[in-house]
Amino acid sequence: MLPKMNVDEVRISLQRFGWPDYVVFVLMLTSCALIGIYFALQMRREAKSRKSLTTEDAEDAYFVGGRNMKIFPIAMSLIASFISGITLLGTPTEVYLFGTQYLYIMGSLVIMGFVLYYFFLPVFHDLKLISTYQYLESRYDRKMRLFGSVLFMFGSLLWLPIVIYVPALAFNQATGVNIHLVTPIVCLVCIFYTCVGGLKAVVWTDVVQTLIMFGAMVLIIVKGTIDVGGFGVVYQKAKESGRIESPNLTFDLTERYTVYSLFIGGVAHWLKSNAISQNMIQRYLSLPNMKSARTAVCIFICGVLTFICVCGYSGLLIYATYHDCDPLQTKLAKRNDQLLPLLVMEILGDYPGLPGLFVAGVFSAALSSLSTGLNSMSAVMLEDFFKSFAKKPLTERQTALIMRFVVVIFGAICVSLVFVVEKLGTVLQLTITLSSVANGPLLGIFTAGVMVPWIESKGALVGGLTSLFFMAWMCIRAQADLASGVVSYIRKPHTITGCNYTFIDFASMSMVAENITGSPSAGHMDNDSFHIYNISYLFYTMFGSLITIVVGLIVSFLLGPNKLENMDTTLLSPCVRRWVDRLKARKALKANIQQQTQTPSKGGMELNNLKLTKLKEPHT
Repeated sequence: MLPKMNVDEVRISLQRFGWPDYVVFVLMLTSCALIGIYFALQMRREAKSRKSLTTEDAEDAYFVGGRNMKIFPIAMSLIASFISGITLLGTPTEVYLFGTQYLYIMGSLVIMGFVLYYFFLPVFHDLKLISTYQYLESRYDRKMRLFGSVLFMFGSLLWLPIVIYVPALAFNQATGVNIHLVTPIVCLVCIFYTCVGGLKAVVWTDVVQTLIMFGAMVLIIVKGTIDVGGFGVVYQKAKESGRIESPNLTFDLTERYTVYSLFIGGVAHWLKSNAISQNMIQRYLSLPNMKSARTAVCIFICGVLTFICVCGYSGLLIYATYHDCDPLQTKLAKRNDQLLPLLVMEILGDYPGLPGLFVAGVFSAALSSLSTGLNSMSAVMLEDFFKSFAKKPLTERQTALIMRFVVVIFGAICVSLVFVVEKLGTVLQLTITLSSVANGPLLGIFTAGVMVPWIESKGALVGGLTSLFFMAWMCIRAQADLASGVVSYIRKPHTITGCNYTFIDFASMSMVAENITGSPSAGHMDNDSFHIYNISYLFYTMFGSLITIVVGLIVSFLLGPNKLENMDTTLLSPCVRRWVDRLKARKALKANIQQQTQTPSKGGMELNNLKLTKLKEPHT
């Protein structure tokens, strides 16, 4: 009888990434670079054919594709920008560990679509902006514009390195190649096509990357489902382990997921990512009219819902495959986000080229998010910083150099920060949370801008700063409790009784140590006292935006709110715009009536003067 392999030998045996897989991966990168070159040449031809090309025309061509993009590529780009590698790898892990409760967040995505469709999108599309934060200057003042831009840049620089790092983990699981060897190469390709091709290159590479992502995920679930014995087996094992869940109706703010956190908090969470995000709004503004933008919203919602369903099912498939040998407890997968890549190498490793397709799909998700982020940061830096502080208008050449220089610099910074993200280890979640600290204040000041006309600039600034500091405190305290074990989330049932390889069971050793020392279990949290920072993380963005709006209203009324009759109603949501316009009309009509009743007619004035003259004449 042959001795069993140990876990390290099994992991190495699964790293069957051959030359066909590398060819598929390189072809994906090459196609992206060629798309960038194509649109760079196209922009040059268009510039030569137009004799009088202004700086504004050049900016429109680079940042919003000349505002004449087609619906299908923009919708695909929106999906690709939203579905990052974190989504592709994180959602299956979430379902594997904690069940399907998270998937009910799809309901809040639909609600967010309606809010974006009717309240936010009409305002931004009518104003024809390039930087979303130009709106803040028009609605409030220049300080608010800079405040919003700084928050956006801060959040992007914290989020994008994680977007790059997560798929690098998948590549490492599949090939064993060091992540710092592959990330600079991949990111250089992304920086190149984003720099030379502008938005059109970003959008069309997103189309290619979306198709690769979806094809790779469908391939995994079809082949994996066949291997475990069919959909019925996947469903039965998930049901038996309690992973198929009905909506949690518990009214407990500290529960990780409830109907209330998923639907109410989830709407705010999605709104920040879609309704006011420079990354997303920039694409809607590249469409020629409002009808096209709204159609793109509908396609985007349907596409994201499909991806979430596919990723959620992948989590159930991972459990069906490893139901009797948990790869996290045995350390076959060293990190949570390596569960899906492990499954891929298990079921597709014997088919040359297919693991390469999956890795290309995961990196496609990362590249789409990175290229979108770099293009958006370039727009914000040019519009909100360089042009705002320039003493004289920038020339076309200066504008072109700045746009591309910003992409290169911030791309290099993001690649460098991957080294920092790797060293963070267990506090990786802290970095993700800190990047969302700005979400609440940003959503609050934009929502106040389009929905609450009384809030003025000083009130919005005080509200935003108050929310920013309060949310930073909340996130730090919450992550400190998670790191110390005061709060932890209990996994769904798992076992290692069916493993066919040897390993060291660190989890069991830890449990024995806890029983010996009498230390409390990390699987429970102290329910005797309530702390605001222990509420579900899905409430964070909503909570931060409410603080911004409430404090902004109080400060505005103390200092003197905006006078509605002086408001530019194009800066308000259509429903609020109609209400303010009717209010203005009623006030104007009332003032006109009062003026007519208080001011006598010309004929009446002459009659009164004649009577006064007769009274003053002496009697004869």
